Formats: sequence, C-alpha cells, structure tokens
Amino acid sequence: MENSEGKQSVNPESTAAGPAGAEAGTPGPKAGLTPDAETGAFANTVAGADLPPGVQPASGGSPYGERRTVGVGPYVGPWPEDPRLDPELLAAGDHRNVLDEYRYWTVEAIKADLDTRRAPLHIAIENLQHDLNIGSIVRSANAFNVAGVHIVGRHKWNRRGALVTDRYLNMHYHREPAELAQWAQENSYELVAIDNQEGATPIESTALPAQCVLVFGQESAGISPELLELCDSAVEISQYGSTRSLNVAAAAAIAMFAWSLQHQAARN
Repeated sequence: MENSEGKQSVNPESTAAGPAGAEAGTPGPKAGLTPDAETGAFANTVAGADLPPGVQPASGGSPYGERRTVGVGPYVGPWPEDPRLDPELLAAGDHRNVLDEYRYWTVEAIKADLDTRRAPLHIAIENLQHDLNIGSIVRSANAFNVAGVHIVGRHKWNRRGALVTDRYLNMHYHREPAELAQWAQENSYELVAIDNQEGATPIESTALPAQCVLVFGQESAGISPELLELCDSAVEISQYGSTRSLNVAAAAAIAMFAWSLQHQAARN
C-alpha cells in the first residue's frame, strides 16, 4: 500500500531486507512482485535499463501496450551508508515518479540536489477558480527544473495533476498580483505574460529574458486584467488551426520548452 509520498508501506513480517533480517542479498517477499524462479531477481521494468548495484527493478518487462509497474523493488544486499537514502524505501522499494539516479533518496535530498542546478526561470499561475490545469503545469515545471513556482490567488490549489512533484520545487504564494510584481522587482525578474492578446509577439521569434517569470492565467478566462497590467511584456503561441486558444497546461509546457531552447544549452 502507498502512503501520501508514494512510498510502499513496510510489513515487518514480509520484508527482510535491511541491516537486520534475512541474509544479505535476499529481500523478503513483496506483494504484487514475482521474482524469477531461478535467479530470485525481479525483472526489469524497462528492458536493458542500467540500474545501480543492489537495485532490483520492480516488475517484469511487458509487451507493447501493457501497463508496467514503475520503480524498483527492495534494495538487495547490505544497505549503503548514505544520508540521502530513505530506510523505508530501501526496505520496501521505490515506486515514485523519479529518475533512476534518485531511487531510494529522501524527498529532501532530491530537492537539495535539484536546487544546485535550477534554471533561472520562474512560473506564475493565477489560481482564481481552483483550476485542474495547475497541477499539470507544476509537473511540467518540475521537468524543466525551474527555480520557483508562484501561485497567485488562493493558497489551496488542485494538486491532482502534479503527482506530488511540487514537493521537489520551491513554491511561492501571493494573495494579490501586486505581491508577485513586488517579488519580481525585488529579485530582478521580468514578468512575461503568455497570452494571446493584441500586441503580443510570437514566442517563436521573441528573445525571452534569461531571468524571467512566465505568467499564466486560468483556463478560458486567461490572465486577469490586474495581473496583465503588471507584466513587462506579453508573448503568444502562434496557432494555425481553427481553435481560439490552447489548453493552459499545454501552453505552459510549450512556453517552458521555448525558454529552454534559448537558454538551457548555454547553461549546460
């Protein structure tokens, strides 16, 4: 069973991995996982994937189109002496949506490592209607490892689409647009509205500031007039079909990618 952090809960009677318990290299049985009859190892989730020593993938490879279990099983062998590792995950396995290099790490350790190489990009989202798209935008922000995400309006937002990726981000909350504008001014960031409005320049031909906040509004309503007035510039995503506007979560992913094309290569 998973807890709120996506960890598998540990049953002392069924898990013998760890400093005490079964002999080294022999994890206890785990519900839902079937080890190979000959080797006792758990099959890989992705064929040919390279996993660190002691890491056993969580489930067998499956034919195209079938659902596969994500993650790795209990750590095999003596546990490494590494303060970044979470004993619960070492014992039960790690089924979170994280890169293989972060398997078994605590949330705090992953966030601290990401903090050492954040992009100088922030994302701001107006939260006036508890929009379901906010969670998806936050997840994309995690993928681009932005320096921060700002929620403008309600402190409580719909986290369903974020899949707990907000835990690895630096989250900021502002009650009013003016508070976001003040933060941007104090930290030397430009506010760039992503909005299809008169006077906006095409994002594909606009030089985006290296240090900026990309601002997104609500689905359908867009950015509020109050926040739009405080932005330093506005860019739009060119469209060639009949639809009037893109889904805001899709627009956010496109805008983050556009910024990344201009600035990430120079940083790497």
